Amino acid sequence: GKPYVREKVCQEYKMLGKENFRTLTIVANSRKYSNGTFEEIGHLVREIVSLAETCCAEGADPSCYDAGSTALSVKSCSADSPFPAHPGTAECCAHEGLERKLCLAALRHPPQPLPRYLQPSDRELCQAFRQDPREFADRFLYEYASSYSQAPLPVLLGSTTTFLSMVSTCCISRAPTACFLKEKLERKTLSLLTLTSNRICSRFSAYGKDKVSFSYLASLAQKVPTAPFEDLLPLAEDAAELSAQCCDSVAEDCMQKKLLEHTAKVCAALSARDGRFADCCRGKNLMENHFCILAMLPAPAPKLPEAPEPTNKELCAKEGALHATRFLFELARRHPSLPDAVLAKLYDSAGKLRGECCSSKDPSSCLDSTRQRMEAELLPFLEKADRLCGQYNKLPFLEFKKSLRESLAHAEPEASPAQLEQLLEQRASFASTCCLPDAPPLLCAAKV
Repeated sequence: GKPYVREKVCQEYKMLGKENFRTLTIVANSRKYSNGTFEEIGHLVREIVSLAETCCAEGADPSCYDAGSTALSVKSCSADSPFPAHPGTAECCAHEGLERKLCLAALRHPPQPLPRYLQPSDRELCQAFRQDPREFADRFLYEYASSYSQAPLPVLLGSTTTFLSMVSTCCISRAPTACFLKEKLERKTLSLLTLTSNRICSRFSAYGKDKVSFSYLASLAQKVPTAPFEDLLPLAEDAAELSAQCCDSVAEDCMQKKLLEHTAKVCAALSARDGRFADCCRGKNLMENHFCILAMLPAPAPKLPEAPEPTNKELCAKEGALHATRFLFELARRHPSLPDAVLAKLYDSAGKLRGECCSSKDPSSCLDSTRQRMEAELLPFLEKADRLCGQYNKLPFLEFKKSLRESLAHAEPEASPAQLEQLLEQRASFASTCCLPDAPPLLCAAKV
């Protein structure tokens, strides 16, 4: 989305050299157009590299770059464009000149709901590498970057570079198996960083800063339901700040540095309070510790009195959002298996409720009537979602399906076998995607 500045591109091109510039262009565009095909990304990369090579050369005509990038934008707008298709292209092409170029440059595909890159076996890797090293590298860069498209660019570049270096070293080594073992151990922290930052930044791009802070708070409340709101809120705000600072940052080590600092804070605050956190925090590698905390399942619900609801006056006061968040926090720790997507929906509803009622003529009666309706509809739904995910987390999948089939048959005695199967598949698909700690936010919001 930055202006097409010739100076910036040429400076990068000269600093990196053609090959590294090309690698960066493959990674950046595969990440940006994560639904594009390998061939479409290839077309785009060839054009961009050729433009830089021609127009950044010594003695090139100053107008060369502008003319070349204009030709590129015309090609993007033609009916048979070879570049990645994007639903927003037509709107951009209605503009002219610089405005059109900036609009095209700002397009990006929504992220893949789940990373789809599967690493082949060492033998398959070496086979493909020996056949055509360059094609192998290009295809890997494309598949990996489009799969982990939300990981920050420096993290992706670091991860892909070390992977390709491992393959080229080990496939010509005399003892490939030992070589791969050693290199994979050395890459472990970086692979975990890619996986984790892709997850953190996917949530950030779907939710924005405030909602990410709430989502993190709720997940901590479910893992340590005995911890008070005042202890967990600063940790959640710290996680949201980390996302805001590092997800779009091109600073070399922003994500790694901030994530390790954040993990140290979480461990210091919660290790003494909960044995599972103490176990996760024992390791020397903070990145592994963070991964362990993320993967932790919710704790059993503690015996707590009913959560006090905020008054109408509190909800519409200056600190109204905080009162609503505190109430949802209380709800989350009493229903430890409520999935993130359901809690996020509640967070949206609470914001909408405050927005509509607090600005109305009679906030109190507006809040009272909406509250009654929400309680009647919501509470049974929350119980259902909490029970569904609780069973999914507890039982092996086949047993979970069997128990679900029985409870559905009991709840819907009038349904035909085909309708029951459809309901069963729908619930099982929701549970296996959205009851997990790393559930994809946009996909699950649609499934709720």
